[in-house]
Amino acid sequence: MLVVHKYGGTSVGDVERIENVTNRVAKAREEGHDVVVVVSAMSGETNKLIGYAEHFTSTPAKKEMDMLLSSGERVTAALLSISLQARGYDATALTGRQAGIVTDDKHTFARIESIDPTAIKNAIKEGKIVIVAGFQGINKNGAVTTLGRGGSDLSAVALAASLNADQCEIYSDVDGIYTTDPRIEPKAKKLDTISYDEMLELSSLGAKVLQNRSVELAKKLNVKLYAKSSFSDNEGTLIAEESSMEAVLVSGIVLDKNQARVTLRGVSDRPGIAAEIFSKLAEAEINVDMIIQNMSENGLTNLGFTVPHSEHENAKKLMESFNHDIEGMDFDEHVCKVSVVGVGMKSHSGVAATAFTTMAENNINIQMISTSEIKVSMVIDEKYGELAIRSLHQAYELDK
Repeated sequence: MLVVHKYGGTSVGDVERIENVTNRVAKAREEGHDVVVVVSAMSGETNKLIGYAEHFTSTPAKKEMDMLLSSGERVTAALLSISLQARGYDATALTGRQAGIVTDDKHTFARIESIDPTAIKNAIKEGKIVIVAGFQGINKNGAVTTLGRGGSDLSAVALAASLNADQCEIYSDVDGIYTTDPRIEPKAKKLDTISYDEMLELSSLGAKVLQNRSVELAKKLNVKLYAKSSFSDNEGTLIAEESSMEAVLVSGIVLDKNQARVTLRGVSDRPGIAAEIFSKLAEAEINVDMIIQNMSENGLTNLGFTVPHSEHENAKKLMESFNHDIEGMDFDEHVCKVSVVGVGMKSHSGVAATAFTTMAENNINIQMISTSEIKVSMVIDEKYGELAIRSLHQAYELDK
């Protein structure tokens, strides 16, 4: 069986933890598996490198940042290979380039365009354990590129697909996917299985276990994913296609504190105004999440939306250019988003009603609402975020 392991920054945070990873990889090898390992930089390393660059300028060139940041994963790959070799295992470390990962030209947030797995396949045929530096590749001009935060997850899934691996195991410091953050709600339960769609919603809504782009790719390419801990032998959570899971009404509840709300008051209700506003935000690469527009009255309407907290000031500056079309603006950085996710919503009614009733019973005002086939999201005051999570977890009986 061919398995792909991916180890995150906390799993390889120091040499002792790299030795622990060595034990896990060696165990898989002794069980007769071919093993390809994708590694992240050691925890804190990427931030340290960013700090070095920002010592010289607050706006370093993205091309040079890719060259700089990709070094962190290379260090980990080399150290793990050296550790395995010291144990008598035939291991080899490869950069993203050597692993055949080709991306587009968007530095610091590149997308994988193709993978030539020839070098990895040849190494496997020679009986080697292959260690790949995650988070990186090269563009068609041969320049180093990186895949954005959490990009090593994406490297692992893409390699698993190109190698037709039997499964892809994502190791971190948590032993699977929980019904909510156990640090907020101690009664949270670990899920044995969850669908790609549910996991994609949870990841995009703020759950930190898996990068959402990697889940999207796993679904597209039908890669069997396991979320596991590198610090325990627990089974973890399988992320796969829906099956009998449709019987589960709600699978998880997520709190996202990285939110800011923008409200535009007295917006000229004319054709094209929304297109102009959101095109401006898109050009600035500001991701807009929830959007609400009121019914027009006297030729004016109110328009509200949320952006990542870090983009709050940029959004504010952009909206000031619409002064001639807007009577006033409000900005609130002290909000959060609470989301209820479950494929069971497709075939069960009352999920939204339970969420809204729970908020009312706890005297929590809902500022914005967004729904899809498998989720209900609500923007509320950030000081009520954790209370909302615990109350909803109890309301949907997820502790049972």
